[in-house]
Amino acid sequence: MPKLLFSRIRFYEIKDLMQNVKRPKRIDIVLSRKRRKKDVQSLMEQQIKDETYPSKVSWQTDHELHPTLEKLLQDKKCLAAFRSFLQSEFSEENIEFWLTCEDFRSTTSPDDLHWKAEKIYQEFIEPTACREINVDHHIREKIKQSLEKPSLSCFDEAQRHVYLLMERDSCPRFLHSDAYTSLKHKSRTLWYI
Repeated sequence: MPKLLFSRIRFYEIKDLMQNVKRPKRIDIVLSRKRRKKDVQSLMEQQIKDETYPSKVSWQTDHELHPTLEKLLQDKKCLAAFRSFLQSEFSEENIEFWLTCEDFRSTTSPDDLHWKAEKIYQEFIEPTACREINVDHHIREKIKQSLEKPSLSCFDEAQRHVYLLMERDSCPRFLHSDAYTSLKHKSRTLWYI
């Protein structure tokens, strides 16, 4: 059995030591809590300020190193690489839905609008869809109701939701993947040739 930690000190000596320690009054404790809370708030405000207004150098280097999802979707090579990356992660339905919605917006004929909207709903939105996207029940019901008389904007909310999912989740993983690194390396060598 291990020896006791206080084997050489007698407990009555510890008791005497504790009585000699000045205990703070209740008011002091409340004030110190308020000060700590104020300090924490000021630190949080400073951190938010730093994140909101990054230095010019970090902003430039960050955007040069990591393009936005919008830029990835505009570049054909990046889009193809991003699409294959999503396929490897079994989440390609997000990019497919987004691209299908972009195509849907360019529809001019009212007859085409109706059958395309039905097809998109059956393929991506319906609960039993083969490539069902992750949207909440509220969005799903709004789209279902809008199918009676579809408009060019009936999938806007779902498309925005999927875009944000890709922007926050899939895109950062893609930008740190080997697929993006090799794509970036290939594009640099093409520029030098």
